[in-house]
Amino acid sequence: MFGFTKNNTCPIGVDAGNDSLRLAQLDSNGTTLIAGNSKATPEDIQPGSSEWQKWAIKTIRVLATYGSFQGKEVIAAMPTGELFVDHMKRPKAKTNDLHDVIFSKIKQRLPFESLRENTILQYVLTEEDNVLVMAIERRVVERHLAIYEKAGLSTKSIGVWPTALTNSYVKFFGRRECDFKTVMMLICIEADCTNVVVCRHKDLLLARSMPTGFNQLDDEQASTRLVMELSACKRQFSLLYQNARIERLIFLSGQFVNKDVCAAIAKQLEMPAQMGDCLSAVKIARSCRMGRKEKESGTGSQDSRLNWTVPFGLSLS
Repeated sequence: MFGFTKNNTCPIGVDAGNDSLRLAQLDSNGTTLIAGNSKATPEDIQPGSSEWQKWAIKTIRVLATYGSFQGKEVIAAMPTGELFVDHMKRPKAKTNDLHDVIFSKIKQRLPFESLRENTILQYVLTEEDNVLVMAIERRVVERHLAIYEKAGLSTKSIGVWPTALTNSYVKFFGRRECDFKTVMMLICIEADCTNVVVCRHKDLLLARSMPTGFNQLDDEQASTRLVMELSACKRQFSLLYQNARIERLIFLSGQFVNKDVCAAIAKQLEMPAQMGDCLSAVKIARSCRMGRKEKESGTGSQDSRLNWTVPFGLSLS
């Protein structure tokens, strides 16, 4: 589903992560960054708390007002830690009943009160009769909708990080003819988590979030744990998809993560890999507050140290 504002730009992608708020808006072709702005979450504010909500409303209003954004429509992602992701074989049920049958199978595993009216659930039918299931507590969605409304923005839709990662990969790094059939593992290392998607071009096959991020990678045990979790993700894929094989890795972390760290992970996983920097894949409009010097100044720039994969992918949704 593609949404465009009247001035021929994509909606604003908003990623309200635990470490920062990131807003980005691409043009309708997805080749130019019209606007981008960000703000780190204060260390003394607990994400999701009432204090955070007040801070988020004020900060989003300021970022959207002074970031050269066009229009008020946003596509916003739910926080990674709030989104439940699971996989299963497709239940034997009629299409009209599939939603309820899937819910009955996962409700005991949900990390929140598993009442039907309390849960927003979506599923994706994938290859080999597998199902990728995503669920979130309704009150979390309503809380975020209220934040954007009070910030003066119009929520076009609610997005999720697995789709955002896939959108960014397809648009910026999966454009060759051979990429359309290649199974890729997308690894997006954030500050305090690592999000992984396995896809065949635009088709989601598997998604998994791991509680180890860039801030922990200086610790040898944490790095080892991340590699073990990524290896487990590969094994899970092999069990679910016996007729498919992951052929390559792509690190969608841009300059946020040192290349040597990514190279070490790829070596231990014994997989060919490449770096995918979304910020380097687009032109930057003259009016964009991030400016060209941020794009070109490497790790010396605050903006270049941020991971823009999710807000870019949301804007492309």
